[in-house]
Amino acid sequence: MESIRQKRINALLQHDLADVFRALAAAEFPGTLISVSKVRVTPDLGLMRAYLSIFPIDRTQSVMAYINEEAPRIKNELAGRVRHQLRVIPNLQYFADDSIEYEANIDRLLREGGENPIK
Repeated sequence: MESIRQKRINALLQHDLADVFRALAAAEFPGTLISVSKVRVTPDLGLMRAYLSIFPIDRTQSVMAYINEEAPRIKNELAGRVRHQLRVIPNLQYFADDSIEYEANIDRLLREGGENPIK
């Protein structure tokens, strides 16, 4: 169960990380939308897991590779934004959030017809 402090830090990091990725997408990947769908911080505030949704879906691999390559620079930019709220910046891990792809697959299956599972 997340504490109130963890929830506040999650919200703070999600908001500021979204700003960092908005600027990164405009500079490095024009025509690509990078959104931070979820942020989870461990109870000791040592690790942050960020789940990123990338649109269009076909650019996910290249964008994730770039983000993992530039992780120290991204952490430095994030640290500059939250330096007055957090003393120590957690280590960052990035994961691709595939919920958009999952939803598109379900929509495609429903549109194709096939056997109705609800009878």
